[in-house]
Amino acid sequence: MIYLLWIVLVFLTVLIQASISLFDITPNLTVVLAFYAGIKYGDIKGMFIGAFIGIIEDSLSGTLLGPNLLSKALVGYTSSFLYRRFFMWTPLLGMISLSLFTFADSFAVFILRSIFNRMPAGAGAAFMIILIQSLINAPLGLFLKPKKE
Repeated sequence: MIYLLWIVLVFLTVLIQASISLFDITPNLTVVLAFYAGIKYGDIKGMFIGAFIGIIEDSLSGTLLGPNLLSKALVGYTSSFLYRRFFMWTPLLGMISLSLFTFADSFAVFILRSIFNRMPAGAGAAFMIILIQSLINAPLGLFLKPKKE
């Protein structure tokens, strides 16, 4: 049942993400799901849920398969790894880390698409888009909490 919930949540997030734009920039809300999966379910489940989110996003985008799969899997794994081993949870840390993970995820997708396909945008425009996506996702970090151990 939980897997069906995640499938529906991923598809709804992708639909919402595609229909919302701020300054003609769509938010990167799927990284929030991968981040949440990592801090909620641990490193291995977080990595697999992140990879699932990434492959769905790649297959719906109609471009190269793999960049979102890799980046979302890394977000799911690394978010769990950091919170289990290094940091004590605070909402401010959630905001900062979600913003940094969004930046790293979008940057990785941009670099991978630039290397293996064609460059999706100029470097300056891509940096501005990535920065705005990170700022859009930052407040969502206040509401995410890791599971109690």
